[in-house]
Amino acid sequence: MFKTTGAVLALATAMPMVAGAEVLKASHQFPGGKGDARDEMVQMIAKDVADADVDLEIRVYPGESLYKAKEQWGALTSGQLDMSSFPLDYAAGRVPQFSVTLMPGLVRNHERAARLNDSPFMESIHKLIEDNGALVLSDAWLSGGFVSKKNCITAPDTIAGQVTRAAGPAFEQMLVGAGASISSMPSSEIYTGMQTGVLDAANTSSGSMVSYRLFEQATCLTAPGENALWFMYEPVLISKKVFDRLNPEQQQALMDAGQRAEQWFSEQAAGLDTTMIETFEKAGVEVATMTPEDFDAWLAIARDTSYKHFSDEVEGGQDLIDQALAVE
Repeated sequence: MFKTTGAVLALATAMPMVAGAEVLKASHQFPGGKGDARDEMVQMIAKDVADADVDLEIRVYPGESLYKAKEQWGALTSGQLDMSSFPLDYAAGRVPQFSVTLMPGLVRNHERAARLNDSPFMESIHKLIEDNGALVLSDAWLSGGFVSKKNCITAPDTIAGQVTRAAGPAFEQMLVGAGASISSMPSSEIYTGMQTGVLDAANTSSGSMVSYRLFEQATCLTAPGENALWFMYEPVLISKKVFDRLNPEQQQALMDAGQRAEQWFSEQAAGLDTTMIETFEKAGVEVATMTPEDFDAWLAIARDTSYKHFSDEVEGGQDLIDQALAVE
């Protein structure tokens, strides 16, 4: 983990400073300088904004060097933090509707994730984000899977008895329904959790599987394939208070840069899965995928647990699920 030292300051100020420019701080939890696609998105936005020559500079603080992973939402919406690449479900404790962005089986593959981005469902998510104090610069959906120190996790009974990290409440409810125990933590803490025996298994994105080197702790990886239970929405966000105080040229430069980063990421997303599989196989980790029958068995549990809870307990929950399922 990075600390706020001279090295981080040097990284954060890698962009040339423009005299008199407005300076924005962008924080995220992911490793910097190691090929993590979420860090690359933020760095790309910073470069494009600098190139736009609108007296705006973005300094990027990776690896929780400015804020801890789950502290970023509160800082962002209060205006203390300017920008973040942020797994939206991390804020579900404050905005319960955000759990739909990590709902088991709701996305399933990259092609459907792309279609979701251009749908009434995503309009609803963007509105919820804006109503709570932030704006989306770039949409990003990451697929993911399971890692375990014990066995390959495929059908629901293969996770029974394991202590598991799931990323959000909807997944936790489903996994408990399958007989797992839960230990909640951000993805940046999974490696230590598995290393120390706190965790037997975990869900996380393909990008985090590699950038956090989970292949060093795993016996088996369950890759997304065509039947991915785990898809998480991790947009690049800007504080609405901060965006509103910028001039129109600066706002447009940010929006243009965000769109370019989004397009770039959409072209990289499936490749993250391939890179993950190759990295784990090279490290000698067994790689499995779920069959359609495995996926359906998990989905049956999810409907009785996470889907039911979200529909019954979250305001507008069923409408959000229906909007997502309406996307073919």
